[in-house]
Amino acid sequence: MRLEKCFFCSATIYPGHGVQFVRNDCKIFRFCRSKCYKAFNKKRNPRKTKWTKAFRKAAGKELTVDPAFEFEKRRFEPVKYDRALWQNTVQAMKRIEEIRVKRQNQFILNRLKKGKELRKEAGILDVEKNIHLVKLPAARAAKLEQKLVEVITEEEDHEQMDN
Repeated sequence: MRLEKCFFCSATIYPGHGVQFVRNDCKIFRFCRSKCYKAFNKKRNPRKTKWTKAFRKAAGKELTVDPAFEFEKRRFEPVKYDRALWQNTVQAMKRIEEIRVKRQNQFILNRLKKGKELRKEAGILDVEKNIHLVKLPAARAAKLEQKLVEVITEEEDHEQMDN
């Protein structure tokens, strides 16, 4: 749920309430009620209209000593640390970062290890199935020579029989 602020009186505008005016330059003005919208159309200055927040602030009538405002101011002050504690903290943070990176890398390696094993097993099975493609060319050449010799001798035998 988005809460807007009234352009004229700075009141909170809840969804579904108020009026919205869009100028030709696409500037959007939101008003909480018709009273603010009419005052805007009459070109009244919110700092001179007594019931607006801008008037109360300009006139010094806004509640200035408020513990909530003091707490806000203190919250934005930087906290001072002593140097030794800060250096120890920095060293500890670096060490934590090193450990985190190391564990992350180890996790990635462990995750990829299973895939490597599966690819290796698949490769071994593939080689076992197609071992005839892997044998040395010299061994294949020797076998081919033996087959050629056998074929030639058979042809010679056939020729001798024919004669």
